[in-house]
This record gives sequence, structure tokens and C-alpha cells, in this order.
Amino acid sequence: MADNADRTTAKELREANERLRREIAAHEETLRQLNAVRHQLEQRVSERTKELSLVKARFETALRGAKVYVFTQDRSLRYTWVYTPEGEAAGAHMLGRTDEELLPPGEREAVISLKKSVLSTGVPGDCEVSYLLPEGRALFALHVEPSYAADGTIDGLICAAIDVSHIRSLESEQRRLTEELGSALQRYETALRGSRVTVFTQDRHLRYTSISNSFLGRSVEDIVGHTDAELLPPANCAAVTALKRAALDTGDPQDSEIHIVTGTQDCWFDLHIEPLRNVRGDIVGLTGAAVDITQRKEGEAHLRLLMREITHRSKNLLAVIQAMARQTARHAGSIDAFLEQFGARLQALATSHDLLVMESWHGASLHDLVRSQLGHHLDRHGSQISFEGPPILLKPEAAQSLGLALYELASNAAKYGALSTPTGQVSIVWRRLPASEGSGIELVWQESGGPPVVPPSRRGFGTLVIERHLAKSLDAEVEFTFPPSGVRCRVQMPLVQFVAAR
Repeated sequence: MADNADRTTAKELREANERLRREIAAHEETLRQLNAVRHQLEQRVSERTKELSLVKARFETALRGAKVYVFTQDRSLRYTWVYTPEGEAAGAHMLGRTDEELLPPGEREAVISLKKSVLSTGVPGDCEVSYLLPEGRALFALHVEPSYAADGTIDGLICAAIDVSHIRSLESEQRRLTEELGSALQRYETALRGSRVTVFTQDRHLRYTSISNSFLGRSVEDIVGHTDAELLPPANCAAVTALKRAALDTGDPQDSEIHIVTGTQDCWFDLHIEPLRNVRGDIVGLTGAAVDITQRKEGEAHLRLLMREITHRSKNLLAVIQAMARQTARHAGSIDAFLEQFGARLQALATSHDLLVMESWHGASLHDLVRSQLGHHLDRHGSQISFEGPPILLKPEAAQSLGLALYELASNAAKYGALSTPTGQVSIVWRRLPASEGSGIELVWQESGGPPVVPPSRRGFGTLVIERHLAKSLDAEVEFTFPPSGVRCRVQMPLVQFVAAR
């Protein structure tokens, strides 16, 4: 019996030991699993900590670069956390304090009102506020949002303040530059309108992309989008296109004088062309300026004409002076008389020349010619001379000849005729003749109220100038009569002696 009991007890002990061993093994497995989980958690925490540190570093770098200040406030508007671009320590003095304590009186009312509105409504808000920093006063764009507790109630504010001082300074500078650019552009357009300069741009296909004003009778709208081949006559287009292609091919500015004939327009332009480049320096087109030099060219042509004619006219003038000298000497009784008469006739010739010079030798007004030759009689009190007629411009040769004839008529009238007595009168009238009367211009010199006229027994120099020289030089019809009532001289000149209206 005892032996059976001992065997039973030993068996139970073995079974108990086995159960204990299995339990210990199970606990060891659980510990291994817990250690593995702990290791994984530690690794994940380490990774998340690194990620959080990296995110925080990036966040802080972004805030510093953008000069952003971030802070939180409780419902009493006390600062509970502050981050500045210089770090959290730089904003430590703000912790526990309110806007009432930190902001200047002129700024705090609007800021506090905004924050209280966000606390009461939960709607984010924005405003701008000026704040005094150690480095000087700065302007901030303030954004305010509510922060929420776990139960969903608003327990404070999260705010971001961005330093916009530089941005506002740039905006102000941009407005200033825009105003200056607008003013400069207005002056530029005014200068172009008041000048004879046309500024334009073209692309590489020589299609106009802009032009400052109408050109060659075409409006800006008719020019933009078209090429020179579509706008200029073929005879003129080749030279213009070659000049512009040279600027595109070489990259060098080009200059030339261009002659363009379109319909009734005959124009000259001083053309300056430069390549137009983009920001990379590539040639993308052309910019140019065309200066209208038509008047200058006409002036040059007229000057060349004058230079060609000056020799001819000088010879003619010398011939006239020689004839005047011979005829004056022939009829003068003494040297003194010769000098007096010859000098007076030279002065009359010079007077006509003065008028021609004033008109650049284009011609002389008949009205001015009469006034200049009879000026010393017209200036006297109660003038005895009257004249009238339409505006007429005499050619240079006609002005010289008719001026000398008027001087001789006035000189004879002053010595022997109507101007030798206070009651005498001289009337000078000219008119354009209709085709039925032979066309041309008729001028009539009529004296009255003077001594009875007796026909001269011989022809003096003045009579020769009027009857022969005037008729020959002007291809005119001259009737010079001496009725008792007063001398009458009628001159009919052909239209070829007159300049067409300019």
C-alpha cells in the first residue's frame, strides 16, 4: 500500500513540474513577444521623433524665411505660446501678457476687436497692424483663427503675423514707378505727336507689331499685322526690306535715307533700324524710327536749284546794271546827277531782291512789291497813292523787272506828274483776266489831278525800262500813254510769270 502511494505522489510531482515548465516557457514566449513589440514601438517613436524634428525644422525655416510670427492666446487674450523668426526665446517676454499691455493705443483697438469677434463667432479674420520691433517699426498682416478644446468649445486663438513691410514698400515703389512710366510714356507720345518721327516694331517676318502713329496715309489699325510688301509700292519696298533684313542677319543697326512714292505722296525718310532682342539676347524682330525729311530734301533741292541759277541770275543782274549805268550816263547831265539817279535805281533793284530773299527766292507778292517800291510816298501824311488787287505771287525775274518799272513810274510822277503836286493822285489796280480777255494779269497805273501832261519829245531811261525792257523780260503787252489828264500805263502779263499758290 505504501509503495503504491509513493508512486502516485511521484507521478503527480512530475506532472506538476511539467505544467510549471510549460507555463514558464509560455511566459518566456510572451516576454519575447513583448520585448519585440517594445522594440518596434521604440523604433517607431524614434522615427516619428526624427520626422517631427525634421517637420519642425522645416516649419521653423519657413517661418524664419517668411518672417512669420505664430502665437496662441487664451480667451482672456493672454499669450500662451509665441514663436518668432528669431526663435521662441525672443518672444518669451510676451507670455502671460495681453494686447492691452503690448500694443500701442493707436493699434490695439482694431486688433482686440478682431480677436474678440473671432472668439464670439468662430469665423477667422484678418487685419494689418503696425508694431515696433527692436530694428524699427514694421507692418504685419495678422490672421486670427479660433482654437478648440476637446469638447469642441472655443478655448482661445491661434494667430499668424506676417511681416509685409517689404511687400508694401515694393508695392509703393511699384505704384511710383508705374506713375513715372505713365508720365514718361505720355511725354514720349506728346513728343512723337509734335515731331515728324514714327516709331515702330516688327517681328522676324517683318510684320508690324506696333507703330506710334499713322504712316503714309494709313492708320495704325491698317498697318499693324501687315508687312512692308503689303503696304509699300514694289519700287520702294525692295530697298526698305533689304535694310531690315541686314539688321536681322547681322544684328547690327542700319541707317539709310529712303525715298517712297505712293500715289500723290512723294516722301523722304531717314530710317534707323535696330534688332529687337528678348531677355536671352535672341533677335525676335526689329525696332525702328522713320524721320520725315521731305521738307529738308525739298530745301536741299531748292538750294541746289538756286546754286545752279545764281550764276545765270548774277550774269543777268550784271547785264541789267550795266544797261542801267549806260542809259543813266547817257541821259545824266553831270556826274552828280548820274550818281544820284544810278544809286536810286540800284536801290529799287535791291528792294525787289530783298523781297525775293524773304521768300527764299520762290517769288514775291505783287502787293508787297508795290508797297516796297512806293513806300516813301505811301508813308507821307495824306498819301496820294492807292492800290488794290488780289493776292498774286510773281516769279523772281518778273518781280525784278516790274519792281524797276514801278520805281521809274513813281520817279517820273514825282518829278513831272501827279505826285509833283499836292492834289495829284496815283491809282494802281491789278486783276486776273478771264479767258475772254486773253487770260493773264492786268496791272494799270493811272495818274490824275496833276499838271497837264505833255508827251515827251524823247524817250528817257525810265520810258525805255517800261516800254521795252518790261515788255521783253515779261513777254508782256505794255501800253504807255500820255493823255493830258494824267499818265496811264497798262501792263498785261501772261500767267507763266506767276507762281501757283503753295
